[in-house]
Amino acid sequence: MFGVPALRSEDPRFLRGEGSYLDNIEIPRSLHTAFVRAIMPHAKLSGVDVSAALASPGVVGAYVATDLDLAPLPPSGTVEGGPDGELEGLFSREPLARDTVRFVGEIVAVVVAETFSQAVDAAEMVGVDYEELPVVIDVEAALAEGAPLLWPGFGSNVAHSFDSVSDGDPLEDADVVVRGRFVNQRVAPTPMETNGVAVVPEGDGSYTVWVSTQVPFDVRDDLAQTLGVGRDRVRAIAPDVGGAFGTKLQIYAEYHAVAAIAARLGRPVRWQETRSESMVSLTHGRAQVQTVELGARRDGTLVGLRADILADMGAYPIGAFMPGTTQEMLCGVYLIPRVVSTGQSVVTNTTPVAPYRGAGRPEAAALIERAMDMLAAELEMDPVVLRRRNFIRLNEFPHTTVTGVTYDTGDYERSLDEALRLAGYEALRAEQATRRARGDEVCLGIGVATYVEITAFGGREFAAVEVGADGLATVSVGTTPAGQGHETAFAQLASASLGIPFDDVTVVHSDTGLVARGEGSWGSRSLQIGGSSVLEQAEAVVEKGREVAAAMLEVDAADVERVEGGFSVLGAPDRNVRWSEVAGASDGGALRAEGRFRQRGSTFPFGAHVAVVEVDTATGEVRLLRHVAVDDCGRILNPALVRGQQYGGLAQGIAQALFEEVLYDESGNPVTSTLATYQMPSAADLPPLEASNTETPTDLNPLGVKGIGESATIGSTPAVQNAVVDALSHLGVRHIDLPLTPERIWRALD
Repeated sequence: MFGVPALRSEDPRFLRGEGSYLDNIEIPRSLHTAFVRAIMPHAKLSGVDVSAALASPGVVGAYVATDLDLAPLPPSGTVEGGPDGELEGLFSREPLARDTVRFVGEIVAVVVAETFSQAVDAAEMVGVDYEELPVVIDVEAALAEGAPLLWPGFGSNVAHSFDSVSDGDPLEDADVVVRGRFVNQRVAPTPMETNGVAVVPEGDGSYTVWVSTQVPFDVRDDLAQTLGVGRDRVRAIAPDVGGAFGTKLQIYAEYHAVAAIAARLGRPVRWQETRSESMVSLTHGRAQVQTVELGARRDGTLVGLRADILADMGAYPIGAFMPGTTQEMLCGVYLIPRVVSTGQSVVTNTTPVAPYRGAGRPEAAALIERAMDMLAAELEMDPVVLRRRNFIRLNEFPHTTVTGVTYDTGDYERSLDEALRLAGYEALRAEQATRRARGDEVCLGIGVATYVEITAFGGREFAAVEVGADGLATVSVGTTPAGQGHETAFAQLASASLGIPFDDVTVVHSDTGLVARGEGSWGSRSLQIGGSSVLEQAEAVVEKGREVAAAMLEVDAADVERVEGGFSVLGAPDRNVRWSEVAGASDGGALRAEGRFRQRGSTFPFGAHVAVVEVDTATGEVRLLRHVAVDDCGRILNPALVRGQQYGGLAQGIAQALFEEVLYDESGNPVTSTLATYQMPSAADLPPLEASNTETPTDLNPLGVKGIGESATIGSTPAVQNAVVDALSHLGVRHIDLPLTPERIWRALD
């Protein structure tokens, strides 16, 4: 079952251009929508005139907030100031803005037409009267006295705050304290497939919803409320999803509007986001400003950490929980006796921020790993030596950190040793010393980062396994893939457990009409929870089959063993029955088991990365020469799938380090709203990526697996940042904020 690098069964259809994404779904008589979006970051709406749009060719409807009268979308998590931390009506978002717009891209109207081009043309004719309001786009400025308030009645731009205090001053025993202010910049997740939804009234009071999402069951539940029908009257289907990265966890305002319009008109209505829309309306990620103090003794032993986390939530705090996750993971892989941390989730006149590949954990890793490198420089100690000195040791697991998180298993030194070996660390340091002695203008930098992250967050997942009279198996599972290879992984599990050929297993997912229930895909949970559920149900089917086979073979069930293709009598392999015979002899002509696996806690993958860069001191240009990643996700089912997740994660983590940043001008207008202005790497900008693994199984699930979807993203960004600073450290450079653009580096040197 484990370690088999089976090729992805999904790939042939994708390689042949036969994938079925939302925009490929043929829906007869479907209408198309175009949303009219705010062009001002903060303004009162004094009027929205859709009359000219209604008179345009092909238009069948044009709506403002009062026409659709949709319920507000609540913030995720709590806000402060009311009973139990809740404040009725504040920080909630109207799907179509009624009185106030709070960011460029917020919806003020929607036009529906026979074709997409007609809808777009008509949307341009909608007149909107704005009364400009003061704007705040900087998260620190939003806290200043007299700052413009997004909700004046609330009296503050702070939606949520927290603190975690150890006893006493965490730095009182420190011989050395390093201090830093780090910016973990705002980024746009930019999935290859943009957001979209199609709602089809079926004529009997039910609806079919096609949607590009990670959570079709959540979409079903929320849209059922909007449509005023029971959940059993809404079928949500996520076809092939071209990338999600956490940004497709939200039930977007557009979904509710499209559903309401479809119900009103009695015709299918669809919406597919344009790329420029996506850059301002799909949720953004990261966006933290961190202040840190890290203290140690002269020998490098850590004594304490003080951190302040300021999280920019954009206009609506749907991701207010994320800085709390950052706080939980502040210790990283290190034994830190005391941690004092504070944090605030703050609203600004920008696109909302929500989970993006790692959701709070990359920010924690970036904070502690930069601080460790700064401490190593202050102590004039090799950063590898400093890390080794403070690792949580192998015999100390499970380990509960002072921030209250219990790590299940870990072997941090082993992954670091492997990364250093693969990179040739000592030789790289020798080459660096030689170059510095020569005074080379192009400097060599070596960056090391070790990390631990949290995956699954406990929880449960549904699966069903059935073997029919044809001997074929069907697996139904409640997770929803967005390119990870779930169909391959779950078919491997069922094939190995049942003894049925891989090609004879069909995996069904992402359809609330075919799968009984599901929690979706997020937090790198799919294999460890969904896969464990598949395994449990497959084993249950085997036990049912054993009982039937025993009756057929006229022996005791204890004397029947499962063999490839069916069952046989122990010690008499010629006495056997095939799966098709066993299933055919069962009640209903099939063997089936279904249920939900519940994992009792979170798992904590970890790893070590080494980045090697060259920095041209004349121009500030960075060239990434090598990147070595050793990620530990527990037992490995399919090395090919793991490698794919590592490569994708590395590309995104490196991109944050060197290229990507969402920017606004001083008036709150986005200046990176197209791929012409938002910098992303191409394949030519990245070196061959060197990915490897160690395996430290967990005991929290029967597979022994942990998550891998986010790991490489978390480890790669601080490794590259550390490498660039390391390249210039002998010139007095102590820190450079992300992204490490040539201009930013040149200015740091200047």
